[in-house]
Amino acid sequence: MRGSPYASTPKALSELNQSRIVQYLHQHGTSSRAQMARELNLTPAAVGKLVARLIGLGLISETGSMDSEGGRRSIGLALNADRYQVIGVKFARSMVSIGLFDISGRLLDSEEMPPVDPDDIPGVVAEVRTRVGRRLDSNPAIVAVGMAVPGPYLRETGRIALVTSMPGWRGVDFIHEFGQAFRVPTFIEQDARAGALAQSLFDPRVNASSMAYFLVGEGVGLGVIDRGSLIDGSQGAATEIGHVSIDLNGLPCECGNRGCLECYCSAVAIHRRMCKPDMRDHFPGVQAMTHAKACSSLFDQARSGQQVARTLVDQIADYVGYGCVTIVNAYNPAQIVIGDMVAGAGTRLLERVRTMVSQRALPGLREHTRILLSRLPADATLTGAAAVAANQFLEHPASMGRSTVKSTSTRRAHRLSSGKEHHDQ
Repeated sequence: MRGSPYASTPKALSELNQSRIVQYLHQHGTSSRAQMARELNLTPAAVGKLVARLIGLGLISETGSMDSEGGRRSIGLALNADRYQVIGVKFARSMVSIGLFDISGRLLDSEEMPPVDPDDIPGVVAEVRTRVGRRLDSNPAIVAVGMAVPGPYLRETGRIALVTSMPGWRGVDFIHEFGQAFRVPTFIEQDARAGALAQSLFDPRVNASSMAYFLVGEGVGLGVIDRGSLIDGSQGAATEIGHVSIDLNGLPCECGNRGCLECYCSAVAIHRRMCKPDMRDHFPGVQAMTHAKACSSLFDQARSGQQVARTLVDQIADYVGYGCVTIVNAYNPAQIVIGDMVAGAGTRLLERVRTMVSQRALPGLREHTRILLSRLPADATLTGAAAVAANQFLEHPASMGRSTVKSTSTRRAHRLSSGKEHHDQ
């Protein structure tokens, strides 16, 4: 956490180093005091003092003896991930999901609310408050609520600047509606940025210091982590790739632009394409399906060898590939993780995207960018909402149990620091 503002006083430095120990155990699992002292560049005495405090708070526990270097035995320490839980809330255009997670990202249970009525967005908001509040009343282990909302989300005003195909969400002030609604702090983040946090925190394949999460769902979004931090923007709405034009004279978009990427490869765009007269006979019942079910049906048929479905999946993959070319050239991440509904197309989509990037992205960049599909066991955006809350717990473990309201969104990704710039405390 280079340049962290939290290290300006002895008390803040102590909290920072407690956070580093919690984060280390989250990333590396059971470890000894000596291992953490060495890796975090702290003295054994400092680690002993900090560990004692964290054990007293119930955040970590001793697990018994373990092998260490030189054949000596050490006492293992582990994060009590199951004792601390967070709620994640995913707001999509036509659906809202709520999940309960432990702070290691394990989904404990989830529920999907009825499809969103575009004429009753205030009723949906009220129902979310009721359902989350009910969970909080019955579960004292919950320490925070994280929310993932469609972008572009304007952090300072608490509003979404634009939601294509569901404009009613623009009228919601998320900070006003949820900032002081619960007994625990609430953190709000744009969905793709939340997804990037989830990948960096919970997927061991992912490079937590340099990665891009490419959300291709009902909307198209991007979250980029560079040097361990989310790329932010002055209003929290950076990396809005869904509204980057790929065709100057292309399809009109509700944002006012033409040819936006979202118009070609989002789940909404795919569903609309499947419902056109030249397509719908190949997909019986598609007009009555949700966007998610339509995509799932398409991908299933493509896997079974249906030629029209395979051709459409290939076209979608080319547009996703164009997006990845832009990501490689503009942000130069070590990894791109493709997630959400359209990632359900699987290997066929992934291989075509990789081919597109190998042909069109800048030489010298493309060779050093690995492209993956998300493998999070639960919905990546719902997990991302939980990651927004879990990330705050990992950074401020000693204070997150307090009832202080946090109505602004999280602004940092989880970081793996070398510890060279930290002092003992």
